Amino acid sequence: MGQIGGLNKIGAAGDAQKTSKSESKEGASFASALQGAAQSQGAGKIDDAERAARVQELKAQVTSGQYEPDLSKVATSLLRFLVEG
Repeated sequence: MGQIGGLNKIGAAGDAQKTSKSESKEGASFASALQGAAQSQGAGKIDDAERAARVQELKAQVTSGQYEPDLSKVATSLLRFLVEG
C-alpha cells in the first residue's frame, strides 16, 4: 500500500531507492524550515518588546481618553473580517 505523499516503500529495489532520495530531500527541506523558524523566533523577541511598548502606549491613551482610532480603517477591517469569515 502507498503512503502519504505517494511514496511506496514496498516494491522493487528501484522504487526503494527513489523513496530514500525523496526522504533525504524532505529531511533537508524540514531542517531548513526549522532553521528559518528559529531565526524568526529570535527576531520575534525584539518585535514582542516593541509590541508590548505599543500596547502600553495605547492603554495609556485609552485611559486618558486621548485614543482616537481611524474609523475608516476600523470599518474596512471589520468588513474584510465579515466577508472572509
